[in-house]
Amino acid sequence: MSPTRTTSSKVILMTAVVLTLSFVSGCHKKSSGVDPNSLGPTTPTVAPPTASITADPLAIDLGQTVVLNWRTQNATSVTIDGVGQVNANGTQTVSPANSTNFHLTAKGDGGTAEANVRVTVRVPVAPTVPPPSGNLPGDMGSDEEFHKNVQDAFFDYDSYDLRPDAQAATAQAASYLAAHPAIRVVIGGYADERGSAEYNLALGENRANAARTALMAAGVAPNRLRVISYGKEKQFCTEQNETCWQENRRAQFSLDR
Repeated sequence: MSPTRTTSSKVILMTAVVLTLSFVSGCHKKSSGVDPNSLGPTTPTVAPPTASITADPLAIDLGQTVVLNWRTQNATSVTIDGVGQVNANGTQTVSPANSTNFHLTAKGDGGTAEANVRVTVRVPVAPTVPPPSGNLPGDMGSDEEFHKNVQDAFFDYDSYDLRPDAQAATAQAASYLAAHPAIRVVIGGYADERGSAEYNLALGENRANAARTALMAAGVAPNRLRVISYGKEKQFCTEQNETCWQENRRAQFSLDR
């Protein structure tokens, strides 16, 4: 074989080898999968919060209590209207003064969940008492006679429970008001100077409501009674001793003209 032909055969063979390697390399690159790292980090799914609330019982008479029971999941903040911030799960005894819708809101990283339960409060309706002879329906009586027969109710420290003397005072007041059906009454709730203004406003309101409840239970119509709290803002006595503080812990009855 001539040298020229031998050289040409080598060139052809080398070209074929190069083309074959290029083809195999190209096919290998096309068959490789997608690199997961090129897709970036994935965001974990956050579960939304769940919430439920129940009340036992669902209907009560004025002055009775209800047990609230609530359960939540995936919540970082839980509140109940009228109660405030609460734990994620729990129970609490409440005594609403009127029919109330307890609204629960549970918030978390996954959103917000809400739940409601309504408690019905039955307010007793006082029977109509005819005025005794000599007292006309429009007879308001005198201020002096009113304060003689409708005397203030006093309370122990940090309490709004009616003491025996306060129960006797409200019973006498109810008897006088039954004889004078035209009279309407403002019941002011007061507290002594100890404690915050906000706390004593609530305490004064509870004391006034306790006196109001006692009058209604004795037959005075609810629409004749109005409640207002003064807390510690209005003091009957300003000395710092127990005798003076006792003067300021009261539910005061006044003519509502």
